[in-house]
Amino acid sequence: MKQKFILTLTILTLALLVGACGGSAPAPTSDEPEPESAENEPASDEDPLQVILFINGVLGDKSFFDSAQRGVDQAVAELGVEAKTIEAGLDQTQWESAFIDTLENEPFDIFIVGTFQMIDLLERFAPDYPDKRFIIYDAPVNFESGCCDNVYSVMYKQNEGSYLAGVYAAAMTTQEIDGMNPEPIIGSLGGFEIPVILDFMVGYEQGAKETNPDIQIIRQFANSWDDPAKGKELGKAQYSQGADIVFQIAAGTGQGVFEAAAEDGHYAIGVDSDQALIVEDADPDQAARILTSMMKNVDNSLFRAIELHQSGELAYGQVETLGIAEGGVGIARNKFYEESTPEEVKAMVDEAEQKILDGEIMVETGF
Repeated sequence: MKQKFILTLTILTLALLVGACGGSAPAPTSDEPEPESAENEPASDEDPLQVILFINGVLGDKSFFDSAQRGVDQAVAELGVEAKTIEAGLDQTQWESAFIDTLENEPFDIFIVGTFQMIDLLERFAPDYPDKRFIIYDAPVNFESGCCDNVYSVMYKQNEGSYLAGVYAAAMTTQEIDGMNPEPIIGSLGGFEIPVILDFMVGYEQGAKETNPDIQIIRQFANSWDDPAKGKELGKAQYSQGADIVFQIAAGTGQGVFEAAAEDGHYAIGVDSDQALIVEDADPDQAARILTSMMKNVDNSLFRAIELHQSGELAYGQVETLGIAEGGVGIARNKFYEESTPEEVKAMVDEAEQKILDGEIMVETGF
């Protein structure tokens, strides 16, 4: 009896000691593998792709950056990605700190930037994030340096689309339409004298001169992307010199050209987006003066890039250039174009477009 009592007491004591020491769970058998902890559990294939759109400026230009936003918005709506837009503002001295802060503090799978001002930052910092992916539009990084295997660059043949704009402007300036002078004079206003803007202008001027060798073309630069008052002043100056149509390639500054066209009874060509349709609700009189726009389809290109990334087909470590054939550029054939443009002019533009596609017309470049 005494021995039985001692045995029972020993068993109870051992049980208490094991419980107090937090004894481990039984080892799993080969048929029951140990479950992974939540911390180490791999991400689900259904987790949404996280996209950052970094704007070195602000939205609201009704052109270049707004087009980029539309492309990301389309990816959110149709591809199920999650996206956040960071507007770094107009003070260029703040861009680098905003860029670094976004890299360090915002979750992302793809980081999208645009314009040549972002090349240096991307080349310096993208290698520090080898497991992330970066897209830069309208500018190429230096892939030959070996820095950027996780970067995809998309460029545009804006010279091709601008060639069509030049054909159109040269043909329209001689039409018997209210607001067209008898002299064949057209103009262009660039934001800055930089290669990408010159690429627009070179194509525009080539298309115009091959349509009418006697045409006069006024070329100016505003040295600003965000000064509509200056754009209006320079637009009025070109109209006063006899220009019927001014091609604005100046982002927000170019909105002033539309104001000048509406006030002076002349015409404009928009850029990057279908600007007549964008401004129509706010100012239909301005919209009616934008005969067409040379569209650089940033929106289409970014949606396409995100879609290709999801399918594992995006060409990281390379630059891709999209022209008329790839849907990267073109001119807006909207209701204003259809209503204002004579059939013979439409036919001239269509013919020029087909010749570019067929390789019969080689468009010069500003690069």
